[in-house]
Formats: sequence, structure tokens, C-alpha cells
Amino acid sequence: VINAGKSQHNEDQACCEVVFVERRPSPRGRLLSREGGGELDGGRRGFYFHYWALFDGHAGSGAAVMASQKLHLHICEQLRDLVDILRDPSPAPICLPHDVRAGTVEPSRVPLAEDDGEVSNDAVPRFHLEKAVSHESLVIGAIENAFKHMDDQIERERTSQHLAGGCCALAAVYLMGKFYVANAGDSRAIIIRNGEIIPMSREFTPETERQRLQFLAFLRPELLGKEFTHLEFPRRIQPKELGKKMLYRDQNMNGWAYKKIEEDDLKFPLIYGEGKKARVMATIGVTRGLGDHDLKVFSSNIHIKPFLSCFPEVRVYDLTQYEHCPDDVLVLGTDGLWDVTNDKEVAGVVMDVLTSYEPNDPCRYTMVAQELVVRSRGVLKERGWRLANDKLGSGDDISVFVIPL
Repeated sequence: VINAGKSQHNEDQACCEVVFVERRPSPRGRLLSREGGGELDGGRRGFYFHYWALFDGHAGSGAAVMASQKLHLHICEQLRDLVDILRDPSPAPICLPHDVRAGTVEPSRVPLAEDDGEVSNDAVPRFHLEKAVSHESLVIGAIENAFKHMDDQIERERTSQHLAGGCCALAAVYLMGKFYVANAGDSRAIIIRNGEIIPMSREFTPETERQRLQFLAFLRPELLGKEFTHLEFPRRIQPKELGKKMLYRDQNMNGWAYKKIEEDDLKFPLIYGEGKKARVMATIGVTRGLGDHDLKVFSSNIHIKPFLSCFPEVRVYDLTQYEHCPDDVLVLGTDGLWDVTNDKEVAGVVMDVLTSYEPNDPCRYTMVAQELVVRSRGVLKERGWRLANDKLGSGDDISVFVIPL
């Protein structure tokens, strides 16, 4: 359910798909198909994944619209090499075999250095190390790569497609009994299971990512354009305070210490403000997402994109580990929900609404999503949109998915 009444063009976009991943033709695949087995969908070999995603656009809806139409296709493309690997219980191969067209080496027979007679001394590796890579981490890597490819596509097509701004992205992929929840931005997801709240994401904001941003600025001070300092201070420093000792922290610190103020410290801090008012370079309040390739500091030529990451954090929930009842759900919401409604209140609404419907009523989950949106939006009164407790309602677009586990 989406409430889009708060922005002129709906900057929240959503997508819900069932996607078939068809195996990419490969020597290993051809070998397996001759042996038969595992074929789906009219002889095509592959698997399905279920997909839900929310895209919270800013500075225009262009990036959010494109991501809602394309991100699942990028995930599908990244998973194509994994079709046979994920079906095979043995560990993932470290190196995929050559394509037949590239050479005539049989996939199972890679020549070893020892086969060629004498081995020169420097050809023998000094360390024999191999890392076992789980199937789960292959899926996580595919999703992470898909976000990167989506961001690259937005960059390539931003002029021709008139893609203004950027967007936070939150996607849930259900594949082979597991939920993969990928978050880049300040949207969030929680699972409510038997009344218990299980966080499935965290917000990426200038405050939560302070040390990553400061470290990048410390390594590459040229990105700050002589206008900003990578150090953080509790407030702006006045020129008259030069030489005094003031509280600060750098990229290595969680705590605070005192330092003597120098000329360089008079620059504007890379991260300034608190909570929802915190900004990177006084410009943007989120630090991960897609797009924003043309974003610059106001009336300057300083690009902000180097500090913004398109990579999501992916958390995994294994549905096979638990018995779930019809009231267990995954809730995805843009920040329009979470800014005014906390996890406990969301869980309360979920349980209240679900108990007023029969367990087999298919519309009960939609009604939960609608109730969450309506409660966060509030009612329009003389003093603006107000919640039931008379606090301000969300001034943002609000989007919510409620997915039964």
C-alpha cells in the first residue's frame, strides 16, 4: 500500500514480481542437461525467486521509477551463472570452467603445472589456501552486484531517460527457502514472528556511516574541495576560537577528545546535524542508494556521489528453521513509516488487524499495510497532518509491504 499524497509526483515506487532465472548455457550445463534432470518451465533449466522492493526517490522520481522496473532483472542476470551451483549440495567451484568456444579443455580436466614435466621453483605457490564459499554468500554477492549494475545503468541512461535525483532501495528476495533482505538507504524491514520483532535491516544515514565517510575523506581530501573538513565537532567553530582546545572526533574514534583548533578546522564539517537533520556536505541525508550521479554541493563543483554507496547490506532469514503461523509477517516500509512509528507500534498494528480477520482471508495482509500507512499519515487538521496522539504525522510518501511468511 502506498500513500503518495505528500509529494507532487510520487517519489515512492514499488515492485512485486515472480522471476524465472534461466541457466546460462555453459559446458558444465550442457554436460548436466545430457544427463537429464532438474528441468523446469517447458524444458528450460532454472529456478524461480519471489521479489518485493521499495524505492524511496529524492530530488525527483526518475531513479526510483527505473529501479522499480529493472532491479529484479539485474538480480536475475546475476543469478544465471548460479543455477547449477545452487542445486548442487557440494561446495561452490572457486573457478568456473571455460566456455567451449574459448577453448577445447574439458570442464572436469584442467591441466596442472605438474603435467608439463619439470616445475620451475618459482611456479610452486608458497601458500596453499582455499576458502570454502557458501551458497548463501553467492546469492548475497549476486544481489550486491545487481545493485551496482542498476546504479551503473542509471548513470549511463540518466540524460537520455531524464532520470533526476536518486533513491533508497529496499528489496526482499525469497529463494530456496530463504529470505534475502537487501537495504541501501533509510527504508527498513522487520519480521514479526509469534509477537517477537526481528530487525532485517538498519538505516544508512550520515550518522550511522560517519566513520566510513570520514575515512574516505581522510584518504582522499581532494574530494572535500577545500570547503569541508573530515573531522567532526559538536558545533561550527568560530574564527575567534583558533588556538583554543575543542571537542572533536576523527574516522578512528567512537568517543570524543580535545584538540587545539587550527585554521583547517574552520572549514564546514563533512557531516553536520543530528538525526533526520544530519547531512553529508550540508546536502543529502542518506548515504546509500541508487542514482545521485549529478548531485553537487549547492553553488559549487563538489560532487557528493563518491561518498554515497550503491551497495546494500543483505541480511538472511531461513524460513526452514521455524514453524510459521499465518500471523508471522515480513514488513517492508519506506522512512515515511518509520519516522513516526516505531517497531513496537508496527508489531501492535500487525497483531491487532490480523486478529480481526479469519486466518485464511487473503485480504488481511493488505489491510495491515493499509492501516500502517493510514496511521503514519495521520489526519489533516488545522495544524497539519496529526497522528492519534496529536503528534505530527509523516510529511513523506509512505509505502508498506506486508508479506506473510
